[in-house]
Parts: sequence; structure tokens; C-alpha cells
Amino acid sequence: MTDRKKKQLIVSIMPNQALGLEWETTKNKITPEQAKFQDKIHHNFTTQTKKWLFYLGFTIPSVQLSPSLDYFIRFANDFVVALSRVPELETLRHEAFVDMPFGICQNFLSARPMMVGAEYVTREMLEQLWQGFNETFARDIKAFDGRVSDYFNEQNPDLHPAGRVFFHLVENRNQALPFAFMATYSAGMGSNGKPKHLPLKHAIESHDDAALLNLLSTVYKAGESSQIVADLIDSGELFHPLAWDADDAFQFLKEIPDYEGAGVICRIPDWWKPGSSKTGVTISLGDKKPSLAGLGAILDFKAGIAVGDLEFTREEINKILEESRGLAFIKNKWVAVDPEKLKKALEACDRIQDMAEAGMTLGQAMRVRLNPEKMLGRTVPGVDISVSNGTWLASVIKKMQEPEIVNTVLPGKGFKAQLREYQSKGLNWLNFLHTHRLGGCLADDMGLGKTIQILALLSTFTKKTKFRASLLVVPASLISNWESEINRFFPGLKIYVAHPGFNRSKTSPNGKKEQKSKELKLPQSQLNRLDLVITSYTLVKRYPWLGRYNWNCLILDEAQAIKNPGTQQTRAVKALPAAHRIAMTGTPVENRLSDLWSLFDFLNPGLLGSRTEFSKFAKTLKDNPKGYARLRQLVSPYILRRLKTDKTVISDLPDKVEMKTFSDLSPKQIVLYQKAVNDLADKIENSEGIQRKGLVLSSLMRFKQLCNHPDQITGTGDFKAVHSGKFQQLGRICETIYEKRERVLVFTQFKEMTQPLQAFLETIFHHPGVVLHGSVSVTKRKKLIQTFQGETYCPFMVLSLKAGGVGLNLTRANHVVHFDRWWNPAVENQATDRAFRIGQTQKVLVHKFVTRGTIEEKIDQMISEKQALADHVVAPTGETLVTEMDDKKLMDLFRLSLPD
Repeated sequence: MTDRKKKQLIVSIMPNQALGLEWETTKNKITPEQAKFQDKIHHNFTTQTKKWLFYLGFTIPSVQLSPSLDYFIRFANDFVVALSRVPELETLRHEAFVDMPFGICQNFLSARPMMVGAEYVTREMLEQLWQGFNETFARDIKAFDGRVSDYFNEQNPDLHPAGRVFFHLVENRNQALPFAFMATYSAGMGSNGKPKHLPLKHAIESHDDAALLNLLSTVYKAGESSQIVADLIDSGELFHPLAWDADDAFQFLKEIPDYEGAGVICRIPDWWKPGSSKTGVTISLGDKKPSLAGLGAILDFKAGIAVGDLEFTREEINKILEESRGLAFIKNKWVAVDPEKLKKALEACDRIQDMAEAGMTLGQAMRVRLNPEKMLGRTVPGVDISVSNGTWLASVIKKMQEPEIVNTVLPGKGFKAQLREYQSKGLNWLNFLHTHRLGGCLADDMGLGKTIQILALLSTFTKKTKFRASLLVVPASLISNWESEINRFFPGLKIYVAHPGFNRSKTSPNGKKEQKSKELKLPQSQLNRLDLVITSYTLVKRYPWLGRYNWNCLILDEAQAIKNPGTQQTRAVKALPAAHRIAMTGTPVENRLSDLWSLFDFLNPGLLGSRTEFSKFAKTLKDNPKGYARLRQLVSPYILRRLKTDKTVISDLPDKVEMKTFSDLSPKQIVLYQKAVNDLADKIENSEGIQRKGLVLSSLMRFKQLCNHPDQITGTGDFKAVHSGKFQQLGRICETIYEKRERVLVFTQFKEMTQPLQAFLETIFHHPGVVLHGSVSVTKRKKLIQTFQGETYCPFMVLSLKAGGVGLNLTRANHVVHFDRWWNPAVENQATDRAFRIGQTQKVLVHKFVTRGTIEEKIDQMISEKQALADHVVAPTGETLVTEMDDKKLMDLFRLSLPD
């Protein structure tokens, strides 16, 4: 049971596309009725994991639920409705099979709400879910002792499965009476495996009174709400073929949902479908290329009128108004004509045409797609306003959505990385957006190389750009990682790090070594000679000079840092002037509707309207889930997201992607580290032989512990994340893992670190994890493995390296973190392989933590330089190499190397 006043149930989709239910804190008040219904759903989920959603399909909730839960209930309900309309369902019983209509799949894919794991909702996933419903019904009805109608009645008395009566409406060549109606019934299955139809009049001859009443039960039910059917029954015309005029046919067609709801199966012309009678205004935006780039470019647009899927000129509409109402045969097709709606559509069209004379910016045009009615200043009842892209705008949007068709651009001189195919497409996409001055979000999965793609883009910039330097804003903990990637892939990039802990220029503008600047401020003349300035989110609001330079490109890494639009940090970042803006994040941007506006307010200000306007739009989604489709249609061109599971990516990746993740010491760690170095220097002078070797080995262990967390040395036991650079780095990585509901193995060689890591990770994942070390019994070890490998979400396992090195198969994990290094590649690889075993179907991303400037980094470099040694049968460890050094080299190794 949960706190009913504050929690709502949400559906989260796991990487294996399984559905999970979670409690989420909400600002909306939960009523007792909502709480009771949610608790019932959660109970069914925990006790009937494979059936809970199928049974919800028989329910039409009378209370408001979270968008994600409502989405899947509606999907299940569509299956139940489709099942209820299967002819001869009683005869077929457990052999009944319902194919998912293509339209249903398309509608649900486009109308996904913002929810955890939305990216995993694919056509294949929905088809598997639908197939699961088929299998559940087959099992249930096979074991059910009673009729199919009784089964439906038990689930929901208001749902009626299809009976054996069919209503047919067909077109007739008779001009005066252009339609024909007939009622038939199924008389068993024919040799072709389909129901055999007979005119309903034959039932009078072949059925006794009781059987006839049973056969007509669905018709009588339909007659309760339909005067047409009631008259057909009373007059006896139900049992004879009838010729109808257009008015009779139109009235019949409008009532079809009532007939089908009562269990009568309807066979009607293909041209009558949902939306066929809609009267609407069509707006075409951007036929011609504008003279300027960016969201401020002025677009042309025009308006028209449509009835169903047919478009008409104003003259044609006036003629229709003079001659027709109801069903009219126009352009060789029957359409529904509503004179009042057509008049309103004409008025709306005239108003939009007047607005077209003044023009519309690209930003306004794109925003119109989200709320077309806003163009009129009000909603016009019965008039649907649809927006389409003109020739030029359609070509731009298509290229944004399909990077593979964008013109190829090559990295510039000095760029040393070899881009994978999907990374080259990412570069082309980024360059295309830069050319058109449209902001974009590079949201590739962690480990797919977002940094490399950004560096490749920077390499294409030339001195012809109006503003020379670009600005990169990152969490402070990532500055070291960016420096490492730049040194490796684009060493010629001229950068300046505007941060007290990194205050130096890699290559100064005049070629000379720069002195440390207390103000961390560069004049515009020097900035113009740089390629990139790097700073942190925290410092943006502290350094006003950053806001006085017009940056070529403003890039945000870990852009979820600006998800809260009300903070000073977010406002300061958004105020930075730039010709182009890019956001980078490995966290799915589809998880939270509340975060989306803030991200796009940075990328393309005004695209989603003001904060107030977007909030009003978000509230309408509760009653109109189709609004999500319009929202996705608007934002998706500006988001490039590739998953490790994408078919276009997976073949381009190794099975294991290994990366070194650098972190910096906290102020507290720096003080203790420097003190430990001074103490070691005093002791090392007075030791030799075995004593010296023991001192070195114990010091190595102590410095490792200090790099993990100072509390591992002091024994205070608080283990606050702020006191450890590694804890902060681990938290950042695991926040992204949690948003994707993935799983991670965290290895440490210290048993005493397993519990602090577990406590910390549970604050990140909001779910319990498990711990495995050498003291865990064999019996308990099996249970822990089953828990981690099970269907219930267990996000992490913390393992001591030796305990996790043998006899484990943990293929649920697709992330491995080596929190502290063993300095023996063979041992680390053996631990990594716990996640990469037979049965693993996911790509594994391995994070090897290294603390910048410490002995960890230096030994890591030393081992990398002597990599050939690691290929021997017995690889020497880092400890062995260190103990053989002389005093000077030894102290240089231990000494803390912080930036000047």
C-alpha cells in the first residue's frame, strides 16, 4: 500500500520491452477513488504479471490515471473491442485470433505520451503485446466453463461480443435509391474457414422461437438506442433487402458504433471510416525557401478546406452548400456534408488567408502545428484545423528526420578519429542544423560517441564564421573527460578552460604559455582566436563576461542540468548569446513532459510557446491524448537519438565498449591526499628492502581508498557524495542508467565499500539493489543472482572484485563500472565478463574510473604504455611495477598533479 494522497501509478518500459509499474510522486491530488483503483491495478500486476493489462482492457476507468497507464489501458481496450467483433467467436473460442489493424499500431506509435522507456515502444513491441493478449484470451476461454458471452459479462457487463447477425450496406447503381441494406446471419463455418452467411429471413424458417430470440438478441439490444433498428424490427423489414436513399444511408452510417457496441457486425463501404465526415481547414506552410535562416525566417503559407480526405476550392464549397447536405456524391466519391460546419470552415479559411498577407516566421509556423486553433484565437466547434508542410519546409523537416539523406560533410584538418557510419550521419545532421541555425539535441545512448561527433562538428568550423569561438558548458566533473577526448581526437583545437580548477589554455592564442588568471576573463580579441571555451554550469552565472560575447555555437553537455526552468543556473545558461545551440544528453528526453519545454526553450526559444502556454497545452492532453502525436511531430526533427539496440547502429559496434571515466578529487580529498604524500616522503627515506616494499604496497592501498572516498580512510562512515569525485561521477552515470531502466554491475576490490555504495546507489535508482562479496553464502548468492536476473527491476549489483570474478552469469547488466582499479587487466576483464556471457543480447558499456592527477591516473598510463606486458600468461600488476621504482620516481608517481 502507498501514500494515496501523493502517489500515482506509472508504466515504465524496460530495455527488453517488458512493462513495469512504479509509484511516482505527483503534485496532483489523488482522490480516494483513484487511490483505490490504482491499488487494485498494482495488486493485479504483482499477482497476475502476464494478465493484468489484458483484464484492464475490459475496463473503461472512470477516474483519471497517469498518461502512461491510460495509454496502455486504451491499447488493451482496443484489443478487447476488436475481439468482441470477431464473427463466430463462440464457435472459434480458444482458436480465435485477432490481427492488429495497421491503423491502431500507427495511432499508438505516434501518440505515445512522455513516459519512461517511450523509446522502446516500437511496432514490434506493440505487436508482441497484442499477441500476448491473444494467447491470454485463448488460455482463459479454453478453461472457462460457459459461453463466450458469459465470459465477457463476468469481465464487464456493458461489453457484448459479436453475435451472428450482420448488417450490410452497399452502393446501388439505382440513381434514385443509391444504397442497399440487408441483414444476414452466420450459419456456421464454411469450407473456406469463414462464416457462411444467409439472409436473415431464412432464420425464421430454420429456428424455433427460442433460438430466433437468441439469434436476434444483439439486434434487439441495438434497437434500444437506434430508432432505425427499432423501426426495422417492428415493420418486419429487417428480414428483407431494402433500397435506401442517401439520407437513410447517412443516418445508418452515423449509428454504426452503437450497432457494433450491441454486438451487431457491420459491413460497410471502404470510403466510410473514422474521420470521413470531418470538415476542416488545411494550412500549408513554407512552399518557398525563405531568404534568411533560423526560426525568424519569414514563411509563406496558404489555407484551404477539406471534407474527409478531399480538398475543395472556395467555389466548390459554395456550390456544395447550394446543392447538398448529408451524403453527397462529389468527385466520384460519397462524402458527408454538414452545411453549418462548412460555413464555419469558410470563415476560418478567410481569416487565415488575411493573416497570410503579413507572413509568418518559421518559429511561429512550427508552433502552429502544436495548437492550430490558436491562429484563429479560439476553437471553432466541428472544424478540424490541420497543418501540412509546403515543398521547401517538407524537404528541411525530412532531412532533419532522416540524417542519412543529408549532404555529407567531412571532418576538418587535425581531427584524428575515425567516425563510425552512424557518427558520420550525426555530423551531417549537426552541420545541417548549424547551416539553418536550428537548435538540435544530440541524444544518442551513452557510449555511442556524442563527444566525438561534437568535436567533428567543431573541426568543420572555419574563420569565415562571424563569431570565432564556441562555448561548451558541462558539469565540472566532466571537464577532465572533455580534455582527455580533445587531446586524443582533436589535439589542435585551441581551447580555454574557464574554471578555477582547470585555469589554463591548452594552446594559447599567441603560442606562449599563459599565466594563471585570477579573474578567468579573456578579452574579445583573444576569444576570437580560440576555437572553444569550456566552463561549468555553476560558473555561467558567476562569469558575466561569458554573456557579453556572441558565441558561434553554444553546446551543453548533460543538458538535463537545465530541466528546471526556474533556477538561476538555467536562466543564466539560456541568456548566453549564440548563433547556434546544441544540447547533448544520454538521458531520454521523452521521459518527462515537464522537462521538454525547458530543453526546447534553450534550443529554439518560442517553438513550444511560453511556459504558461505550454502548461495550458499540457493540461489539454488529459482529455485529448492525440495531442501527444502533434507534440512528437513538432519536436522529433530536432532530436537525434540512436540506441545501442538500433539495427543501424548495433552492427557498427563492438560487443563491449570500454571507456575510461575521469573524475577529480573533492577539496577534502585534495587536503588528505597532499598530507598523505608528505607523510610518505618522510617514511620512504628511512626504509629499505622488505620494509620499503611493504610500505609502498600499503601506501598504494591507502591512496586507492582515499581516491574512492575520504571516509574509507577516516572511518567516519558518512560517505557523503559531495566529498568524493568518484561518487559524484557514479551518480551522474547511474542517473542516465536509471532513466533508461537499465542495470549495472559496480565492482570494487574493497568489501567495506560495498555497503556505502549500495546506500548511495539506492538514492539514485529509488529501487533496492543487491550486494555480493566473499562473505555471502552460496545459498544466498544464488538468491541474489536470481533477484538481479529476474523480471522485477533490480537496477544494480555491487560486487567485491574477487567475489564477482568466478562462476557468475549476470547478463541482465548492460553497464559495468570498475569503481576502483585492480591494476591487472586480466582480473578486470574477468570481472567484466560476468556481464558478457552466453545469453547476453545487449551491448555492454564498461566504465573504468580513474581519478585525475593521482596515482590512479599515473599507474593507468604506465600500464597502458606497457600494454605488451599484459598479454603475457601472467601479467604483472601495477603494484609490482611501482615497488621496483627508485625513491625519486616513486614520489613523482604518488605526488598529486593538479593544474597550474
